[in-house]
Amino acid sequence: MTSRLTLGILGGGQLAQMLALAALPLGVRVVVLEPDPQAPARLCAEHLQAPYTDPAGLARLAQCDAVTLEFENVPVEALAALEGRVPVRPGGGLLARSRHRAREKEALRAAGAQTAPFVPIEHEADLVGALEAVGGRGLLKTSELGYDGKGQARVNSREELRAAWDALGRVPCVLEGLVAFEREVSLAVARSAGGEVAFGPLVENTHRQGILRTSVFPAAAPEGTEARARELAHAVAQAWALEGLLTLEFFQLPSGELLVNEVAPRVHNSGHLTQDGGGLSQFEAQVRAVLGLPLTNWTPLHPTAMVNVVGTAGGQEPDWAAVDALPGTRLHLYHKAPRPGRKLGHVNLVAPEVETLRARLERLEGLVP
Repeated sequence: MTSRLTLGILGGGQLAQMLALAALPLGVRVVVLEPDPQAPARLCAEHLQAPYTDPAGLARLAQCDAVTLEFENVPVEALAALEGRVPVRPGGGLLARSRHRAREKEALRAAGAQTAPFVPIEHEADLVGALEAVGGRGLLKTSELGYDGKGQARVNSREELRAAWDALGRVPCVLEGLVAFEREVSLAVARSAGGEVAFGPLVENTHRQGILRTSVFPAAAPEGTEARARELAHAVAQAWALEGLLTLEFFQLPSGELLVNEVAPRVHNSGHLTQDGGGLSQFEAQVRAVLGLPLTNWTPLHPTAMVNVVGTAGGQEPDWAAVDALPGTRLHLYHKAPRPGRKLGHVNLVAPEVETLRARLERLEGLVP
């Protein structure tokens, strides 16, 4: 019975909060290991306030039926301490792959997916000829720890490349060639330890200053795009022996071809709209996959969109009353202190048809700074 199951989570931020909220109706108790005393997940889960490598905290997680994560940059010592004591899903091998951009791209290509051209930059000698190899313009990204536009720089010349690598601390990086894409889309896949597989929807995304701004379902992509995205996601899930949930972000080229941009071994910001579109959410899908509960696809039943609420330099807040008055909106706040560039919440929007959704989304964007 699910009422006897306990799920451990490494990390206690908003994703852990929403995973816990999805687990509770299933009768699943949640324990999070998170050093931040103000962790959002503390409001709906047992909060172990300790470092990720704390022996007592890890011993408590080891008592759970399975452990998952809300972010991939978990200390390797924590994963090593849990190995053999409790199933960790996704596992350490997959995490080592997805947390390092060069290894991730190499593994994606080995699984049959295509990526933008890239060159690993680990030593000064690697800078020679790198920009020419990716087409003359590119993005230099740290191999690890970068997210939401952090740890990266656009470069258009050899001089800019060298200066950017210096500015990033001369740490291992990946130089990615710029591609002329038509739209950005994402799709998630869940796979249980028994090999059962299910998919999320194809979602269209827009970004602002490196942070996701909006996600929309259905995506305005050519016919066959979703089927191809599922095919690629399934191939990666199988090749990487996924246990849990994996989100793939794609560039869709004018030709219709899909290039994998990034991979996240967890629920993803672009999937938040599944909370309110009807049917399963991505959060319940990850809980089910990790605990071996029956899986099903989690495509929304209605046209659905999401707008991120992000802290601004001037401290502006959305027009909450107007947001609340707009038909089809539902607010999700993370109980986090405001800070410029910090994700503070999101607003989901549901409408009976696509035209109405897009008209209301335009209005909603005008209400959220």
